[in-house]
Amino acid sequence: MKLKSEINCIIKEAFQKAGIEIQTVMVTEATKPEFGDFQFNGIMALAKTLKQNPRELAQKLLPHIDLTGAIAKAEVAGPGFINVWLHPSWVARKCEEALQDKRLGVAKHENPIKVVVDYSGPNMAKQMHVGHLRSTIIGDTVANLLVYLGDEVIRQNHIGDWGTQFGMLIAYLEEQGSSGSGSLKDLEQFYKEAKVRFDTDISFANKAREYVVKIQSGDQHCLNLWQKFIDISLGHCEDVYGKLCIKLTREDVKAESFYNEDLPNVIEDLIAQGLLKESDGAQCVFLEGEEIPVIVQKGDGGYLYATTDLAALRYRANVLGAKRICYVVDARQSEHFRQVFTVAKESGFVSKEVRLEHVAFGTMMDKSGRPFKTRDGGTVKLVDLLDEAVIRAKESIKDKENLEPEELENLAKIIGIGAVKYADLSINRESNYVFDWDKMLSFEGNTSLYMQYAYARIQSIFRRFGKEIKRRIVIGDEIEHRLGVMLLRFEDMLYRAAEDTAPHHITGYLYELAALFTRFYEQNPILKEEVCEETQMSRLALAQLTGRTIKEGLDILGIEVVDKI
Repeated sequence: MKLKSEINCIIKEAFQKAGIEIQTVMVTEATKPEFGDFQFNGIMALAKTLKQNPRELAQKLLPHIDLTGAIAKAEVAGPGFINVWLHPSWVARKCEEALQDKRLGVAKHENPIKVVVDYSGPNMAKQMHVGHLRSTIIGDTVANLLVYLGDEVIRQNHIGDWGTQFGMLIAYLEEQGSSGSGSLKDLEQFYKEAKVRFDTDISFANKAREYVVKIQSGDQHCLNLWQKFIDISLGHCEDVYGKLCIKLTREDVKAESFYNEDLPNVIEDLIAQGLLKESDGAQCVFLEGEEIPVIVQKGDGGYLYATTDLAALRYRANVLGAKRICYVVDARQSEHFRQVFTVAKESGFVSKEVRLEHVAFGTMMDKSGRPFKTRDGGTVKLVDLLDEAVIRAKESIKDKENLEPEELENLAKIIGIGAVKYADLSINRESNYVFDWDKMLSFEGNTSLYMQYAYARIQSIFRRFGKEIKRRIVIGDEIEHRLGVMLLRFEDMLYRAAEDTAPHHITGYLYELAALFTRFYEQNPILKEEVCEETQMSRLALAQLTGRTIKEGLDILGIEVVDKI
């Protein structure tokens, strides 16, 4: 349920009854239990506008707050805060309703929209490496979340499959003959070998340049070689997506080449609107107040990333009908997207109503604070990183249970992949973060393993209980009250994460929930004989709701749960 909205409505009604005009009311979660469940701190700003004493204004409002439903108590604190406590019976009833609902009380958007999420974007010239990890993980989570909340999400994988390097690659592939497919198993090595030939053999370099022209002009032989290369490259990507449980498919691929035919139209339309100026032979858009222009065509007639991105934006807004377009791309591209978005709006390629977002993220670092590399300074292949995650996970859990080899292997995959994804998603996406195996595979702290263990422990309670539970909740003490309120915050948190495109809101909530449940479990016995049936059933219901909420949250993050660890 939208818990904050309910409390906001009650506070706003109180203002109306008190004869005080206010446009919006926004309560926040209380930082400490003694401050209540929620706080309203908008009195100070309002008092300044009305030229009144804030505490006196708060006292004037207090008698008008409805205490017959959700709110049990409200108090004025400090210079004019209003602390609000929810009624335990109301919290219990709402938790029961959430438990009966397959979506845990989370409503879908009343007015869903079509959203394009552009993420992953590997280059077909090389295997996926750690530089693709964050875009892939964050993008898939954002897409999962928006789908869960009811939007129609179109996943787009804007792969790099066009440009001068492909003339070099297909020329080398042709040169390899029937052995070419085998050498493509290591795309990194294949690229290096092709580059050496390009740099050292003039005739080969000239042939590669000719092939670029032939590809662009539609030569069937060159296009067949190009398609073969793309298919094999995409196969490598799909192996990585499979390991990561990423929902991207071939149908989601909209490569650079897809927009190639529209690039001349982009230039013509910009000229028609008087937006282009020539500078040193290049066609540019000069944005107001900026010295550096957006170059959309080079002096030799070639196009740039900005041109393709403008064509893609126009396609996504006008053909796909997207009302929100999210680009999950490295923060270093922020200036590029700011300029391209501005040009797209000024040119009318995208209407003013369409929301354009650069979902920027920071760099993955090693423990020394440098970008994550292999020991010899090379790029870490993503598939190698994920395989190592599974190996390390197996080491961390092999002594936990008597597991059959196949069971251990499956558990290690779930835990290892979950650890890599959760570690990335648990920090503010705009921040750089340190990749630390020991930290991400720890049973303590805000880790995937901690969350999976919390879920598994809840499942063990029900295995031991072994009977059907009655979903009747009675809030008996402060820890149960806090747990119930936390569970009711799930919907608000998801909508905030969707608005901010911030997966770390989800991980932060799940960690807080799991930690709170641990304290509840330690203080309030569930299966002990001295616990009466009504209390036992209530605590079991809270445990069940907690387990389902953890599972639902992890599922949005693309992380599996396990019944035992």
